[in-house]
Amino acid sequence: MRKFTADIGEEDFGKEVELYGWVHEVRDLGGLVFIVLRDREGFAQITLPKKVVDRELFKRARKIRRESVIRVVGEVKPEEKAPNGFEIIPREIEVLNEADAPLPLEVTEKVPAELDTRLDNRFMDLRKPRVQAIFRIRHVAIQAIREYFDRHGFIEVHTPKIVSTATEGGTELFPITYFEREAFLNQSPQLYKQTLMAAGFERVLEIGPIFRAEEHNTIRHLNEAVSVDIEVSFTDHEGVMRYLEELVKEVYEKINERCERYLEWLNLKLEVPETPFERLKYDEAVEIARKKGEEIVWGDDLSTAALKLIAEDYSGYYFIVDWPTESKPFYAMPYEEEPEISKTFDLMKGWLEIASGAQRIHQYDLLVRRISEQGLAPESFGFYLQAFRYGMPPHAGWGMGLDRLMMAILGLQNIREAVLFPRDRQRLVP
Repeated sequence: MRKFTADIGEEDFGKEVELYGWVHEVRDLGGLVFIVLRDREGFAQITLPKKVVDRELFKRARKIRRESVIRVVGEVKPEEKAPNGFEIIPREIEVLNEADAPLPLEVTEKVPAELDTRLDNRFMDLRKPRVQAIFRIRHVAIQAIREYFDRHGFIEVHTPKIVSTATEGGTELFPITYFEREAFLNQSPQLYKQTLMAAGFERVLEIGPIFRAEEHNTIRHLNEAVSVDIEVSFTDHEGVMRYLEELVKEVYEKINERCERYLEWLNLKLEVPETPFERLKYDEAVEIARKKGEEIVWGDDLSTAALKLIAEDYSGYYFIVDWPTESKPFYAMPYEEEPEISKTFDLMKGWLEIASGAQRIHQYDLLVRRISEQGLAPESFGFYLQAFRYGMPPHAGWGMGLDRLMMAILGLQNIREAVLFPRDRQRLVP
């Protein structure tokens, strides 16, 4: 009976099982050969005593190269010193595909490799249990996100990733040839999410790729990322902030509940953050940075240096709220009594920005004015603005970087570790 290594337990002792996987290690002790088989769930020790197993099988086992793909049929026996407390005495070992030598990367991690080398040989790097754990946990995080929003009545949608104009302004878009015209890869589902509020969907969720042609080369930026976006009608910025903090807490809870083995592979113990998250006003954040020697002009974005100074006082999850209106996109709703301040927020984990959101402008005239004030042409936003002329409800929303969330939860040093095949300024393959 075929099993994964993690599925084998005491009830299998004395029984025959069938395993498929890769040869992680081969140890030849003369009269005894050990093969460590690795599958996606863990390890199994295949033990070949020379005096017990078939002679030809023993001879062949000594010559199997590491990382070859094998099929093993054998009897399960208890063995405290072996992984998971059992070993398999094989009746049959079939080499399904022999690996070349030398290996481009050391999967056992006895020889550490630089991140660029790992990414160049990503198929091999992804075989490492520690690396696999990141993506098994990421899978559970995505499940938890969908479950949370499904429970709260959200409709999952998928908006276009090829667009005709620079929808949010700026030049940070990738142009592409679209038949006889120029088009762009979309940097955000923002305008489409808002249009769906006019359509009466009320609560939408999208998990999908975004593309930003920013010439960054940092540990937290990518040019293709996965964004988790929501938009909600008949609420304000505080309403969607509550969704965000509750969601983050629940993702931690689900990971702890479902990923114990994978957290062990990473040698991690997650502490579930307490809610509500603290709110820090933009003015207060500027003042903290200034007192610590980082000069910031009011209205400017907060630099990395400033955020790291603020993170000395705020190391967990917290919101920076009430940003200057001019520092945020045209669709951010200003306060009526203080129009220079907007109903906006960023979710931070220490110095790392995880998400950004706002109550949106839902009045047509104000939105057109804000587009013009930011030096953009309202006529370029035809389909979008039309939705505001015929009954747009008050609404708010946010976008969260899934890759950054995983970076924050797992304490990764570089966002590229959270992505299967990252795309940045230098990397277009694999």
